[in-house]
Amino acid sequence: MARPTTAQDTERQLKELILERRLAPGDPLPTETELTELFGVGRVSVREALKALQAVNVVEIRRGSGTFVGSLSLTPFAEGLAFRAAVRHRLGEPGLLELMKVREALEAGLVGAVSAGIPAEDLAVLRALVGEMESEAREGRVARATDRAFHLALYASLDSHLLSEVLDSFWAAMDRVREDLDDGHQDPAVTCAQHREIVDAVAAGDGERAVRAMRTHFDGIRTRLEPATK
Repeated sequence: MARPTTAQDTERQLKELILERRLAPGDPLPTETELTELFGVGRVSVREALKALQAVNVVEIRRGSGTFVGSLSLTPFAEGLAFRAAVRHRLGEPGLLELMKVREALEAGLVGAVSAGIPAEDLAVLRALVGEMESEAREGRVARATDRAFHLALYASLDSHLLSEVLDSFWAAMDRVREDLDDGHQDPAVTCAQHREIVDAVAAGDGERAVRAMRTHFDGIRTRLEPATK
């Protein structure tokens, strides 16, 4: 295994510093000079480390203002997923299908928990989104944005910001790669029926039915993706 460079070791120390000082997004970090003294490294290593961490939203460098803890968003994670899937897809490998299977495992594992007790207001949002899908279907196609909003709203009651970011990252990654594909095989009527069944199962508090409905929904996605992987 390759030995970490000084800059990579400085990255690690910077992250440990953020944890040890319990810093939050937006909090200021020590100056470049202070970091060189604190870590006992050169200015170049500190700059390289800061640039690398800025690329993954761990730090934010504001010209003229200093360096701060970054947003810690998962955008770079989504970009990495999308790029990996795109490369594998163009090599004739099932990169997009694999990505979908990971998302399916997450959603099928979570929808049962949602069924245990979804608030009435969340249920109303889901029913409204299904209604919007049905209106769109009459025009010939369910919008991806509506579909995406449904899947994000479905897990709102779990009250997990990290979960929302992870699921949205998977969706964003798939959506970006699918721009290269012909997704015209989707039957909007079937899509609406599948989403309505998910809502009805969740509303009934039937976790097993909800899981079945979610897997059936992903069966349809899988059918559309598999020909592109052959």
